[in-house]
Amino acid sequence: MNFPDGLKYTKDHEWARINGNMVTVGITDYAQKELGDVVYVECNDVGTRVEQGGVFGTVESVKAVSELYAPVTGTIVEANKTLEDRPELVNTDCYGDAWMITIELTDPSELDNLMDAGKYEAYVSTESK
Repeated sequence: MNFPDGLKYTKDHEWARINGNMVTVGITDYAQKELGDVVYVECNDVGTRVEQGGVFGTVESVKAVSELYAPVTGTIVEANKTLEDRPELVNTDCYGDAWMITIELTDPSELDNLMDAGKYEAYVSTESK
């Protein structure tokens, strides 16, 4: 499995790419493999305020429907509309073209609650046993 350095991770298997006060969010390689073939992605609208750990959308696969959780508190400033027509990108490019939303961060201290790649990899290894 792939856990790129330079990203932050949640226990709910979302990744966060931080660029100043903007945080781009998607689901991890581990999450997409657990879900199987993704057939639908729905995210909250631009302008929606989200709380750290709160639901910002859902992803549906052939196996299950899973909620998506915000890694930080803020306002959604961008949503990846490409996923409406091409949800399978989540399975093929989860850290690239399959990003889901961008949040304008309101409390940078919340980033301290997220894991780096090494800690997330260790966390996932305990989950999959």
